Parts: sequence; structure tokens; C-alpha cells
Amino acid sequence: QVQLVESGGGLVQAGGSLRLSCAASGLIVNFYNLGWFRQAPGKEREFVATISRDGGITSYADSGKGRFTISRDNAKKMVYLQMNSLKPEDTAVYYCAAQFYAKNDASRPVQYDYWGQGTQITVSS
Repeated sequence: QVQLVESGGGLVQAGGSLRLSCAASGLIVNFYNLGWFRQAPGKEREFVATISRDGGITSYADSGKGRFTISRDNAKKMVYLQMNSLKPEDTAVYYCAAQFYAKNDASRPVQYDYWGQGTQITVSS
């Protein structure tokens, strides 16, 4: 049974930082690209960042470039999202997801095979 479990969400003031973690189990992580998505109330789920299965390639949505950093530790089966200079518009439920490496377009939610349950981030102004 595949499980992705996020942690690290919470309430933070604008300008602050948070580090999200996602623990994967039940899958061979080396075969999967890992990504972070977010969904704000009334909005569609949107791409945040992705990292290739070996960690060599990362990609970010424009909204997070220069502020967010995605990383992974395959030995620990973990993926992380370091978020700095947080803004109120970053408020959302954040999800980690796994995409089999042979699939294309890591920015589209429909291309992902497994999802976590999400963790809430609220950024106060």
C-alpha cells in the first residue's frame, strides 16, 4: 500500500519560513519523480515544484521561484519543500505527489500516480 504523508504545515506570519516534509512508503521512490502541489479554497490544485527521481532536475512554478526549494533523500524516502519569504497568497493545502518517472509533464496533477492527504499552510499578513 502506497502512502505519502506530509508534515510541517501550520500558521506563519508573512515573510516567515516553513519546511514541509513528505514521507513515502510502499513504493520504490527511485522510480518516481516527486512533486508538491497546493490548493487554495475555491481554486484548482496548482503545481508548486517537482524533482526528478535522482534529484538532478528541479522545476518550480513562477510563484515560488527564488523562494521555494525542493529536495529529496531517496535513502530516507523523503521529499522536502523549504519555503521562505512566505506571502498570504501562499495560503493553501499543500500536497506531495509521486509520478512514475516515464510519464511526461510533471506540472500537471493528472500525471501523478499517488497523493498525500495534504497539510494546511496559513500565512497571516
